[in-house]
Amino acid sequence: MRRIAIINQKGGVGKTTTAANLGSALARLGRRVVVVDLDAQANLSLHLGTDLASGEPSTYDLLLGRNSFADCLKDTTTAGLRLLPAHIDLSGAEIELASAFGREILLREALDTWEAASMEASGEAPADYVILDCPPSLGLLSINGLAAANEVIVTLQTEFFALQGISKLVEIVQLMRRRINPNLNVAGILPTLYDTRLRLAREVLAEIRRYFPGQVFSHPIRTNVKLAESPSHGVSIFEYAPNSPGARDYLILAREIMAAESQDPELAVRELPVPAVEQLEATLAEMARPARASKNRKTPAPTVPTDAEDPDLPTVVLTPPAAPRVEADASPQPRPADLKPADLKPADSGGPQGRDEAQTEAATHPTLTAICDEPAPTLVSTSAPAQDPSVELDAAKDSSPVATPSPEPVRPESSYNFAPNSGAERDHMPTRSRLGPLAGKGLSGPTAN
Repeated sequence: MRRIAIINQKGGVGKTTTAANLGSALARLGRRVVVVDLDAQANLSLHLGTDLASGEPSTYDLLLGRNSFADCLKDTTTAGLRLLPAHIDLSGAEIELASAFGREILLREALDTWEAASMEASGEAPADYVILDCPPSLGLLSINGLAAANEVIVTLQTEFFALQGISKLVEIVQLMRRRINPNLNVAGILPTLYDTRLRLAREVLAEIRRYFPGQVFSHPIRTNVKLAESPSHGVSIFEYAPNSPGARDYLILAREIMAAESQDPELAVRELPVPAVEQLEATLAEMARPARASKNRKTPAPTVPTDAEDPDLPTVVLTPPAAPRVEADASPQPRPADLKPADLKPADSGGPQGRDEAQTEAATHPTLTAICDEPAPTLVSTSAPAQDPSVELDAAKDSSPVATPSPEPVRPESSYNFAPNSGAERDHMPTRSRLGPLAGKGLSGPTAN
């Protein structure tokens, strides 16, 4: 019986999604699977459509010794898949078990007892796979999961911050080997939430494969909205969207995990059922067919519907702005350019008749009269007092030519924008890896005590 713990101390990296869908994929391929919810939030239980009421047996009762492992199991909608659910009461288990003797191996002892009873009764293990969904922490519940498991799958989101905690997780796994569980091995590192469009995701995946060669699963779990929608329906991805890319990714992961069954003495003699092989090949072929068709099919240009095609579209009428209101008693004043030469008369001709005509003209064209009557401005220098012109002329004759100083060169302002201007320059900038300390922390076989 293979016991696999899915762990990462960072939340939101796909541990629960992997536990639910990987267990469902293995069950659909003919294996007997049990998934264990060790998180007090009970997200795995809700994902598989189980919402416990108060008083029902759960992981909390198992750790406290109130119920056995077999008494806490519940069936799911997937044949061959059973669930050990969790309840919110599990959040207080760490405090209640703080003084318990051997509190780190309580789950392992319960699993060993359940397996031993089944081997004595029927001569075979009660399940082929036990998948443990650990909480997003390195507390007592996660330690119980690592102590009860023989293999570890590390889910790793393909982002920079996810790389920071992997070194600490490697140290915890090595510490568990030395002190509690020497049989603990790493089944692999599973990249999750992988977006092929992002360059950062590709760089993180390349760094992980470079520092952990041969220990990263070949096919990452891509970002897929169907994987996020299936928990709200209480089913796995194979029941909600069996033809989605998320279902295909977890089928490939299940097939890769089952390839290591040759190392298990119990599962090595068991072959994969023929219907399961045919179902896997048919499912993968059906998923690949729409992908090839979409590549060969050209997407037509989007058409914009008109009002005649869709009468429900609202009609927008553009109203021009209203003209400014003009008072009725205000007469427009003529501009100087509109005046004819015959209309231009002097303001004062010297006699009474000329003055009368000037007054009439001023009343008719007040703007022009104001312009003509305005005196010419007098230019006054404010830099130095006025001097006698003759004195300035004599000074100019006696003065010798003086060299005019050249102006100082204008220095350009310094630019503080150190970012490259073009994307090509930015792509060729040297990058510095932050995974240097991880080079000597491999995840190979167990270390010696």
